[in-house]
Amino acid sequence: MQDTALAVLIVEGRRGSHASFGEELKEKDYQVFCAPSGSAGLDLMESASPSVIVVDAASLRTSGVRICQSFRMADNDIPIILIVDEDRALPEDVDANLVLKHPFTVQKLINRLDAYQPTDKKYLIEAGPIELNTLTQLVTCNGHQTKLTPRLVKILEILIKSKGKVVKRNPLFTKVWDTEYTGDTRTLDVHISWLRQAIEENPGHPKFIRTIRGVGYILEV
Repeated sequence: MQDTALAVLIVEGRRGSHASFGEELKEKDYQVFCAPSGSAGLDLMESASPSVIVVDAASLRTSGVRICQSFRMADNDIPIILIVDEDRALPEDVDANLVLKHPFTVQKLINRLDAYQPTDKKYLIEAGPIELNTLTQLVTCNGHQTKLTPRLVKILEILIKSKGKVVKRNPLFTKVWDTEYTGDTRTLDVHISWLRQAIEENPGHPKFIRTIRGVGYILEV
């Protein structure tokens, strides 16, 4: 049983032979609010005050893209998990923090929901508008939240702890990739690009993570 019941708003239709995720989450002691459509879910949002929204588009036989857009317009900060059929094609800019391809077990959904559980502040590090949770791997910046990979978490953690100072490329690479080989650090540039996409308003013209040509990177907040 959870110490704190996470409030989850789930939009789902009838699954036929498949069990309802909403019902299964209730059995796992989540505080669940169910809605049969996106519009019904929007009506529930204010009274339910959910911590996470789950859009089970697979059960609604839709992509869920418009439903996610509606929720994002209503609340730009709330995490959204979108569930789609495994053969469903989606646009790259879908307004969801996480996309899960059905079929999968309820345990997989629970594992993802656990990332949004309240956690001890010792896992939170901040720099200006940037807040990184090293446990859940979630970074929040200017109201936008993104799940990072373990290496991106490590890079951002180092930059935050060294904010205002230049972090040299080779030491950063060896620390994050745990290797002494620094013959090709281009993959670091790719990861910095992904990190900028997660926190920068305009990744092409970053204002937080600046490149110091020939030296390394600096986080300015």
